[in-house]
Amino acid sequence: MTYYSVLDVTPTSDKWIADYLEPANKLVARHGGKYLARTASHEQIEGEVEEAALRIVIEWPSKQAALDFMNDPGYVPHLKARTEGSHSHHYLIEAKDDLA
Repeated sequence: MTYYSVLDVTPTSDKWIADYLEPANKLVARHGGKYLARTASHEQIEGEVEEAALRIVIEWPSKQAALDFMNDPGYVPHLKARTEGSHSHHYLIEAKDDLA
């Protein structure tokens, strides 16, 4: 079953970014992920304002693929750098409609 990672990321430091992008791109692809959006071009149109510099959406072939990416030894130090150098929220969403 398809899953989506939906992230909002606001860097508090830019020291980690240059070393993060290339390894993250390769590891997302290695685990079957596909970036659907990585952009600063977004606007919140409902609810209490939750500021974020970037919104990111990644499609995964399965929940396990997403978790394998997050736990990949090659990604762990980059994840640590991102979480220490930003305010980030990551939601893993199953592609199903529970209300249908």
